[in-house]
Amino acid sequence: MDRLPLHQDLYLIAHDKTGKPYVHPASLALGLAGAALLDRLLTGPVKPLLNPGPVALIKGAAAGGIYDRTREELLGSGVLVRVTGRRLGMLPYTRYELADIASVVRASSGARSAVEGWKPPDARCAGLCGLVAVLRLESELYLDQPAARLVARLREIAASAASPVGELVEIVDTLVAEAAVAVYR
Repeated sequence: MDRLPLHQDLYLIAHDKTGKPYVHPASLALGLAGAALLDRLLTGPVKPLLNPGPVALIKGAAAGGIYDRTREELLGSGVLVRVTGRRLGMLPYTRYELADIASVVRASSGARSAVEGWKPPDARCAGLCGLVAVLRLESELYLDQPAARLVARLREIAASAASPVGELVEIVDTLVAEAAVAVYR
C-alpha cells in the first residue's frame, strides 16, 4: 500500500478505533491544515493565491472543512468505514471506524522509529513528529517513555529538520494555543 498523505496519517493517529477524536476538533483541524500544507511544500511548489502567508493558508484550510474532507478521502480509499446504528433503539448515529488497525500502525511507524532512533527521520516524518507533539498525541505512539520527555523529543526532531518543517510546526503550535485561549476572551 502506498504511503498516505501526511494529513491523513495525522487524522488516523488522532482518532481511536471507533472514530472518536482524541483532541478538540478545532485544534485537530488546524493540525490537519498544517500537515496538508507541509505535504504540499515538501512534494512540490505551492501556487499562492495573492501570496498569502502560511498562517492564512492554515486558517483557511481549517475553516474550509479539512477535517470533513480528510475523513471523506479516507472513506473513499477504504481506510475508514461508515457505521450507522441507533442508540437505545431510537437515536441514530454515524461513526467512521477503522477498516484495519494496520493503517494506524503504518501512520505512526515513522514517528516511533525516529523517536527510538531506529531510522533517521525525513522531513515528512519530522513534521508528523512535531504535529503529534503540538496536538499532544504522544500517547498514541505507544512508546514506553514519560510524556514530557517524549514530547520534548518529538519537538526536537521537528526543530532539527530542514526548512520549512520547524517553522510550520511552530505556526500550528501558535494557532492551536490561540484557539485554546480564544474562548476566554
